[in-house]
Amino acid sequence: MKLGVFTVLFSDKSFDDMLNYVAQKGIEAIELGTGGYPGDAHCKLDELLNNEGHLQSFKQKISDHGLMISALSCHANPLHPQKKIAEQADEVLTKTIQLASKLGVPVVNTFSGCPGDHENALYPNWPVSAWPHDFQEVLKWQWEEKLIPYWREKNDFATKHNVKIGLELHGGFSVHTPATMLRLREACGPAIGANLDPSHLWWQGIDPIEAIKILGRENAIHHFHAKDTIMDQPNMNRNGLTDMTDYAQMRDRSWYFRSVGFGHDQKTWADIISTLRLYGYDYVVSIEHEDGLMSIEEGFTKAVETLQPVMVKESIGQMWWT
Repeated sequence: MKLGVFTVLFSDKSFDDMLNYVAQKGIEAIELGTGGYPGDAHCKLDELLNNEGHLQSFKQKISDHGLMISALSCHANPLHPQKKIAEQADEVLTKTIQLASKLGVPVVNTFSGCPGDHENALYPNWPVSAWPHDFQEVLKWQWEEKLIPYWREKNDFATKHNVKIGLELHGGFSVHTPATMLRLREACGPAIGANLDPSHLWWQGIDPIEAIKILGRENAIHHFHAKDTIMDQPNMNRNGLTDMTDYAQMRDRSWYFRSVGFGHDQKTWADIISTLRLYGYDYVVSIEHEDGLMSIEEGFTKAVETLQPVMVKESIGQMWWT
């Protein structure tokens, strides 16, 4: 396994400075944003797709720093009911898959998206209750008319380009649990899998270790994010899990993101890493930092220090003791 980082953290650094910085920290892999919510500070799609010389120089710089690209990421909502927003997200996703293929990067990360509740809707509608029955009707329409047709086509497109799609299980989007992930994968194809992020599981009340087992049995984990979450029980009692309190009001929220090790201890992260290996994941653990209590540099450094000792670097060849 390799320790990586989602370089959107360092969007204020030049490409060269970012490479120097993360390599000095002992990072082995980088995940690059290509647009959408992460932006494209270090990976310009059109420049790389249309200029072979630039593409080769880009690859060489990464290689010279002893790094690899674990994934290209373009998190957005390609199923947004406003056509202009959806089309822009779809274009970025399509180009990102094409670029990943050219670079030999095996995974593209994004969100499943969330449609509206009918063809003329203006905003996404995320049903989270089984009753009243209106929500079930909305959910059925979204999956049958929007999610499955769109992602079936993208599964086939990615397969032709020898790329897998890692959907981040995130509240507010249609695929947000292991069950919804497997439902979409079954309907659309095996190129669709998870970019599994424990932080979004904890706040939904899902044990990440059990989620790894559920998805790992189906070979459905394509990429992995390392980010932590802390739960504030008094605020949970007041606001519930689906807390709409602004992220900046951390004292009042039911949960908020932390740097790795500051929501759950190192033993928990060791168990997560071990379970990933147990279920066949031997790829990159990509640090994502969205901690409102620490600077980027401090939070990133502490995440590296927490994870490096528990990373499993060498797979066993033979059980010599049996």
